[in-house]
Amino acid sequence: MESSETKPKLSPAARRTALMGAMFLMATSAIGPGFITQTTEFTVQIGAAFAFAIVVSILVDIAVQLNVWRVIGVSGMRAQELGNKVLPGVGWVMAALVFVGGLVFNIGNIAGTGLGINAMLGVDAKIGGAISAAIAILIFLSKKAGMALDRIVVLLGAIMILLMLYVAIVAAPPVGEALKNTVMPEQVDFLIITTLIGGTVGGYITYAGAHRMLDSGTSGVEHIKAISNTSILAILVTGVMRVLLFLAILGVVVGGVALTSDNKAAEAFGIAAGEIGMRSFGVILWAAALTSVIGAAYTSVSFVTKSTTSAGKRNLITVIFIAFCAVVYLFLGQAPQTLLIFAGAFNGLILPIGLTVLLWVAWRRRDLMNGYRYPKVLLFSGAAAWLLTIFLGWNSISGLAALWNG
Repeated sequence: MESSETKPKLSPAARRTALMGAMFLMATSAIGPGFITQTTEFTVQIGAAFAFAIVVSILVDIAVQLNVWRVIGVSGMRAQELGNKVLPGVGWVMAALVFVGGLVFNIGNIAGTGLGINAMLGVDAKIGGAISAAIAILIFLSKKAGMALDRIVVLLGAIMILLMLYVAIVAAPPVGEALKNTVMPEQVDFLIITTLIGGTVGGYITYAGAHRMLDSGTSGVEHIKAISNTSILAILVTGVMRVLLFLAILGVVVGGVALTSDNKAAEAFGIAAGEIGMRSFGVILWAAALTSVIGAAYTSVSFVTKSTTSAGKRNLITVIFIAFCAVVYLFLGQAPQTLLIFAGAFNGLILPIGLTVLLWVAWRRRDLMNGYRYPKVLLFSGAAAWLLTIFLGWNSISGLAALWNG
C-alpha cells in the first residue's frame, strides 16, 4: 500500500480533474469497438427488447463497480495487491489474465481506431491505426501524462455522448416502446445478456477507473464520499452512453430498414443522418477505440507494476505495450480470431476471481480496509453479481474447452 508520503499531492482542482478522468476512463473503456458492434447486432436481432438486456447489464455494472471502487479506494491497494494479501499468488494470476487479455484486445482496439478514421476521413485503416497508436503513445510520453490522460478521455467521452445524442434524436426511435421493454420485454435472450455483461464488465474494464483513481492519490476512509460519488457518476455516464447508442440504432431498425453491410453500425448512422451520420459514426468509433487503447494499456500495466513503481517507468512500459500491439496490427490487420476467443475466455475468468477477492476483503479483512465497516447492502449486491460472474466464468471455460478440443 502506498504511504501518505508516496501519494501524489494534488490541489482540489487537480483532484477533481483526476477523478473526472477516472470516471470517464471506466465509461469509455466499457464502450469500445466490440460493444458498438454487439449493440448493433443485438438490436437488429431483437429490436426494442434489447432494452431489457441493456438495463440488466447496467444493474450488474452497478453491483460490481460500487464494490470494486469502494474496496480498492478505501484499502488504497490495487486489485492484484489485495489478491496477494488474501492468498499469495492469486494477485499474480489476476495480473497475468488481465495483461494477456489486454494485450490481445488492444490489437483489436487499434484496428477499431483505423476503421474509425477510415469512416471519418476516408484514410486507409492501417494508416489510421498507426496514427492513433502514435497519439496514445504521445499521451504517455508527455511530462504530465496523468493530466493528459484524464483530459483526453473526458474530452473524447463528451464528444461521443453529444454525437450519439444527436444521431439518437435524428433517428427518432420509439422511446415509449423501449421503456416498456425495460420491464416487460417482448423477448428475453440470456445468451445476449451474458455476452453483453461479459463484454462490458469483464477483464481490465472492471478495474480501469478504480486503479486510475488510486494512482491520482484518492484513497482511504477520509475520501469515502469522493470515491462513492465518482463511482456512481461513472456508472451513470456508462449507462447514458449505452442507452444513446441503442436508441440511435433502434430508430433505424424499427423504420423497416434492413442493415445488410459488413459494418451495420456505420450503415445505421448513415441512414439516420446521411453523410453527417456516417462521419459522426467514424468519430464515435475512433473515440471509443482510442480511449479503449488508452484504458487497456493503462490498466494492464497497472496490474504488472507495483504501486511504488515510478510514474516514468510505468509510462515507458505502457508505451512499449501500445507499440507492440500496433506493430502486430500493422502486420496482421487485426487481432487473430483464435487469440480473441482465448482472451474473451480470460475475461470471463478475471471477474469472478477478482470479485471473490474484493468481497472477501470487504467481508472478512477489515485490517486491509483500515478498520472500515463495509455496508451490508453493497456486500449483498456484490454477492448477487458474483453468482452471475460464476455462471459467466463457467461459460468461458466451456467455450475455451470446446475450442481446444476442436
